[in-house]
Amino acid sequence: MAFTETQIRDLNIQFKGIPPGEIISWAIKKASRPLITTNFRPYEVALLHAVMDVKNDIPVVWCDTGYNTPNTYRHAEELIDLLGLHIDLFVPKQTSAHRDVVMGIPNLDDPRHSEFTDQVKLEPFRRAMAAHRPDVWFTNLRKGQTALRDSLDILSFGKDGVLKVSPFYHWSDVELDAYLNAYKLPNEHRYFDPTKVLENRECGIHG
Repeated sequence: MAFTETQIRDLNIQFKGIPPGEIISWAIKKASRPLITTNFRPYEVALLHAVMDVKNDIPVVWCDTGYNTPNTYRHAEELIDLLGLHIDLFVPKQTSAHRDVVMGIPNLDDPRHSEFTDQVKLEPFRRAMAAHRPDVWFTNLRKGQTALRDSLDILSFGKDGVLKVSPFYHWSDVELDAYLNAYKLPNEHRYFDPTKVLENRECGIHG
């Protein structure tokens, strides 16, 4: 993606307030290998619906930590069927049952926490990105989630040069609830991320 920082800044100003579908359509036209990632956390359905509405054959990467709640797994199955998602599943190389015996879920101050995060989240994500080699990556980052995400915008570049597109970046929960109600889309709030502990802690993928 050959964009300068100035062009990205200007596009972010232009895109603020524009419907997500128009942002997604713009990005799809620019992309050779677009990709969407999801973990089926709350409000992910809005991004999945909006992207699939523009390009219904886009690959959807799900990096499943193995620690999701039963509610999340049921929600995932419901959305896969409802939206016709083309899921490419990536999981850790060690099962959660095995890891529970040798490590458990380390606390944030445990020196093993970084290894745990790499095993259950970062390594599967790196494997997914290496397999798909996207040039455009749709993600559901939103302003106000973490300090890092507050420094990003609708469009941002990752360290690997992939253009990250977050069409709902400026949307509030109230606005997303209205979107879900308008399209009669289900949501699920009982979600667990074993690597974060605190809701406003960065997951590591977007750093």
